[in-house]
Amino acid sequence: MKKLTKMLSVSAIALAAGAADADDAELLVFDWSGFEEEGFWAPYAAIHGDNPTYSFFGEEEEAFQKLRSGFKADVAHPCSQSVDKWRQAGLIEPWDLSKIPNYDTVADVFKTAPIFTDGDDVYFIPTDNGTTAIAYNMDEVPEEDLASLQIFVDPKYAGRTSIADNVDDAYALAYLATGTTDWTKATMEDFERASEWMRKAHQNVRAYWADGAELSQLMATGEVLISWAWSEVPVQMRDEGHPIGFARETAEGSSAWGCGYVNLVDGPGSEDKAHDFINGFLDESVTQYIVNEWGYGHSNTVAMQNIELETLVDVGLGPVTVPVLDQLPMSLKLREAQVAEFEKIKAGF
Repeated sequence: MKKLTKMLSVSAIALAAGAADADDAELLVFDWSGFEEEGFWAPYAAIHGDNPTYSFFGEEEEAFQKLRSGFKADVAHPCSQSVDKWRQAGLIEPWDLSKIPNYDTVADVFKTAPIFTDGDDVYFIPTDNGTTAIAYNMDEVPEEDLASLQIFVDPKYAGRTSIADNVDDAYALAYLATGTTDWTKATMEDFERASEWMRKAHQNVRAYWADGAELSQLMATGEVLISWAWSEVPVQMRDEGHPIGFARETAEGSSAWGCGYVNLVDGPGSEDKAHDFINGFLDESVTQYIVNEWGYGHSNTVAMQNIELETLVDVGLGPVTVPVLDQLPMSLKLREAQVAEFEKIKAGF
């Protein structure tokens, strides 16, 4: 079965129940929907005979608030810009690297990053990365309209656009559209300019999507012609025969992100199984799966070297000549302002 079909059914389950079927009761993974697919946990199952139990979140602020309110899981899957906030809140503890031999394949830059590490303590293990740019209906959107991110505020597309219901992706778009390409250096003036632009973009939004499956449905029906989307969406939709392209070379640029797993404090399950899970996720078999089926990159740098450039370009991971806003850890004060402002904008204020 193709990934998109599976994601649609999984997404429905996640919305209805908040979790996938309970399997290995000694390991609860708090994750984005879709990551419970066999391609990610097969190395773990080869050791323990079953897949982990999964519970899902729609975006990282939701996950953070749920954990702060007492929800317990063993490991969780935030992106890099959230790690410092989770760490300061006391939600995560260091990994035992002696139990994760595949950590050796992770790029050295992550092994010394102060947000992710503290001396010999490692709080965040990167696993997946991707790009965010314009997914568009190739039959309905002319190429000349894709030259600029201002397409999101073009009255021509009123009611036909979509943006992630995710503060980081949404503000990556708004910052780029207003001339900021490095949000680690963004000022309050940059933030205010980006917020005003997003208010204009909000007028064209048909829906804010929560995950790739929801966006794929919106684009498959033709309700949405243009979306700020993760690279997985055009990869999957093309595989299903839909005319969905991915425009990464708009004049203002596109975005890139990286996510990984953290070891949650006081997890109810097995610490050994948590470490087996992350070690398995870094296995080279996952590299082939995540690149070819999802259009995402993998943190196993050794295995990634074996992926041909043609494949990377095809799935939206190749080099571009325009600015790229990396969704790196940023000022917590500024990010909290973005969280609050984004909620106001979505509500029409």
